[in-house]
Amino acid sequence: MKTDWHGNDISRATVIDKDYKNIQNVRRFLVTQCGPDFGFDRDFMAWISDARHKTMGDVADEWLRLRGDSRT
Repeated sequence: MKTDWHGNDISRATVIDKDYKNIQNVRRFLVTQCGPDFGFDRDFMAWISDARHKTMGDVADEWLRLRGDSRT
């Protein structure tokens, strides 16, 4: 099922699809999961869009893991 990245609620179970966009709705979700210091960088955006199956929960967990956050 195609995700409306602009309008749908995003959860940890939301699957990254070929239409994924780094938009404000995604940023809002990731700030709630990762904290106010969340931010995208080029390498992280490439990892998100690398065509391997992952969910938004995986994305949040990877961001935290890369920063050594103990929440994961």
